[in-house]
Amino acid sequence: MTSKASSGSAGSRAIVIGAGVAGLAAAARLAQAGLHVTVLERHSAPGGRMRTLPSAAGPLDAGPTVLTMRAVFDDLFQTLGTRLEDHITLIPQHCIARHFWPDGSTLDLFDDETRNTEAIHAFAGARAAKQFRKFAHRARRLFEGFDAPMMQAPAPSLPGLAMHVAARPWLIPDMAPTATLAQLLDRSFDDSRLAQLFGRYATYIGGSPYEVPALLSLIWQAEAAGVWAVKGGMHQLACALQSLANSKGVHFHYDADVSDIMVHAGDATGVRLTDGTIHTSDIIVFNGDPRALATGLLGKPATSVAPQTKRIPRSLSAEVWAFAATPNGPDLAYHNVFFRDQAKPEFDAIAQGRLVPDPTLYICAQDRATGAAPPPVERFEIIANAAPLTDMQTPEEFSRCQTRSFQTLAKFGLTFDPIPQSPALTTPQGFDTLFPATAGSLYGQSPHGTTATFQRPTARTPIKGLYLVGGGTHPGAGVPMAALSARHAAEAILSDRTSTSRSRQTDTHGGISTGSVTAAGDR
Repeated sequence: MTSKASSGSAGSRAIVIGAGVAGLAAAARLAQAGLHVTVLERHSAPGGRMRTLPSAAGPLDAGPTVLTMRAVFDDLFQTLGTRLEDHITLIPQHCIARHFWPDGSTLDLFDDETRNTEAIHAFAGARAAKQFRKFAHRARRLFEGFDAPMMQAPAPSLPGLAMHVAARPWLIPDMAPTATLAQLLDRSFDDSRLAQLFGRYATYIGGSPYEVPALLSLIWQAEAAGVWAVKGGMHQLACALQSLANSKGVHFHYDADVSDIMVHAGDATGVRLTDGTIHTSDIIVFNGDPRALATGLLGKPATSVAPQTKRIPRSLSAEVWAFAATPNGPDLAYHNVFFRDQAKPEFDAIAQGRLVPDPTLYICAQDRATGAAPPPVERFEIIANAAPLTDMQTPEEFSRCQTRSFQTLAKFGLTFDPIPQSPALTTPQGFDTLFPATAGSLYGQSPHGTTATFQRPTARTPIKGLYLVGGGTHPGAGVPMAALSARHAAEAILSDRTSTSRSRQTDTHGGISTGSVTAAGDR
């Protein structure tokens, strides 16, 4: 059985594989530009890792829980001819997170530097407050200095970055180019709890603070600039993008599992589903982990894409609990972090594929976004960092996961009734099943090392007409980064179509267009 993506000339059709936030954003952008777009998604709903699960208290987020870098989404919706706030309701989280330590100390951080300085002064004294102000200013300068040449650039290069820094020499000491994030934080804070707190931001991109470069201290600025919960859960953002794409003529097919990307003479020609259905198009956007292509999961012709993903280590995975229960214990905010006494032993264990009995745990109390009194039965997501490719599916391993998570929280006085059972837990092996070829990693390839950014695949691939989007692609992991990757891919597609169209005007009949594609997958 054969079906075409839509009517129209081949160059006006596009197929998007995957309805994660990047696939949704790319589909909507391409439809806005006049292309006929079909989205094929192997799951039964949009969102990808931005997934939702049922519970006794209603649907709950089991993936990302907040929106940051709002400007990325304001730009996306404006490009689509509308406004973000016309499609979802955003709830600002003035308290970014509440932090707990085994010694009984707690610290709230906010979306306001003055309040943070005051809170840290009360928490650790005047010297710590002064150190925080210096660290926050450094993070802001780094974010502003590297936003354009790194995140906003479609294909950053090491020589280009060197030129950018050479023209702005004040960035060099802020970068601390020879230091890891942990080393920078140890120099920045006398209080080890603050170094531990800000080191946790490395896990936002699937890394260890002991392995990622100090430059990534800029992640703090992305959160300090504003955090929003989405009314109804983050999945509402995916639903809004799907609805908006639908209104622009995008066709969605769910439970549509792509088995092969078809390539002829180096050009993408379409896709084949597991049921044998063929969709033809010479523009294909892959919203998945590029490692799936490199390892042959979508056919041998696509193995030329992102071969580095087969050798570069994977980023962190996680054990994720998503459940409804009645809590008892310390007062929770929307975002909460329960730290272990020392960070390094846990990251050392993860690097060795082991578990520690008392991990640092993140808890999202999803019914506390508005500040109103929560219902008797609340929705929770609990996340512990873990190594990828760890087999957690045996009953014995589940028992260990349950014991270490909830016994750790019980030491802080926090208990849940009822304690969730195995259906509420997703392990690294579970994530690998949900998102094939990821090895359970939630963030693509590892961000460790000073050149990790430049080894990440970009939108264009060696196969003409095949483009990449998603958290495994530049600019990297996270909801706003995935949305930016969609912009980069859409701009590349439209630019390549224009170049090809102009070239064909000078070709002889039957000749080959001289439009070129940057081979970004093998650098």
